[in-house]
Amino acid sequence: MEASTATLPPHVFGYVWRTTRAHQLALALLSVVVFALSALPLELQRRIVNDALRKGTLDAIVWLALAYAAVALLEGLTKLGLNLYRGWVSGNAVRHLRGTTHVLASRVVGEHPSPEAEGVEISMVLSEAEPIGLFVGSSLSEPILQGGILLSVFGYMFYIEPLMATFSLLLFSPQLVFVPLIQRAITRRSRERIQTLREVSGAIIADPGALSGSAARQAERIDHIFELDMGIYKLKFSMNFLMNLMHHLGVAGALGIGGWLAVTGHIEVGTVVAFVSGLNKVNDPWGDVVNWYREMTVVATKYRLLVGALYWLAAPPASGAPAGAAGARS
Repeated sequence: MEASTATLPPHVFGYVWRTTRAHQLALALLSVVVFALSALPLELQRRIVNDALRKGTLDAIVWLALAYAAVALLEGLTKLGLNLYRGWVSGNAVRHLRGTTHVLASRVVGEHPSPEAEGVEISMVLSEAEPIGLFVGSSLSEPILQGGILLSVFGYMFYIEPLMATFSLLLFSPQLVFVPLIQRAITRRSRERIQTLREVSGAIIADPGALSGSAARQAERIDHIFELDMGIYKLKFSMNFLMNLMHHLGVAGALGIGGWLAVTGHIEVGTVVAFVSGLNKVNDPWGDVVNWYREMTVVATKYRLLVGALYWLAAPPASGAPAGAAGARS
């Protein structure tokens, strides 16, 4: 089996690079184009508001508004192309991973037939390969895109008003602590969920009639999966609540400090408007970065379990060992 499993690298990013590196480079280039345009609408918005309050010429305001619309259109079309390209890459990755997993698993299951092995094969081909493949399209381009937007917008905000930007960054920083901690708890539950699902699949193959004893054990497994799902939901939505709270506190602080600076004549109203728009503009990218990190940790775990299961299938444990043992030893 050493030669067979060698067709799948040990880490998910090794698989991404080996199978889609040319596409990843093209997606990264499109991501750079999108985030390079992200701060420009904020500057145009600031100039439009300031020109209007200063009673600037109508022609200048109209041209700025047209420029804003053109930039928004260009950014939107580029992002549309990026998302469609990602979808195509992800779809091909799902197809490739399912086909590869099926070939490798079928080969060794044929050599060592058992209900547990068949259950693991079914779980890997039907359910486990899809989230891994879907991650491939966004594996590199998503952090480049969203991280680039965050850096460009925060850089612009520090450029126009360092005091407000510093205060907002201080309110933003607690997320750098609680997000990884909560995500690690989610990942642990996701790993246990995959292993339990494999046990369910193996038990279904081993005992389709579900005798009273095995039926009770299956019910326990299904209840345990429900408990894990609810734990994941609680952690996920609690993290979302805390992230939204930090964002709104940042907006409130920007309005308070910005309003005071505008009233005292230190900055223009357009700067406050652009700053608040900037905070709104970084909220979604930061949420997308967190979602990517969440997905990456879960997918990396699923991929390790999948590769580990292929090794386990090649050398099955003693009779009666649960199918989930593959993941536990991977």
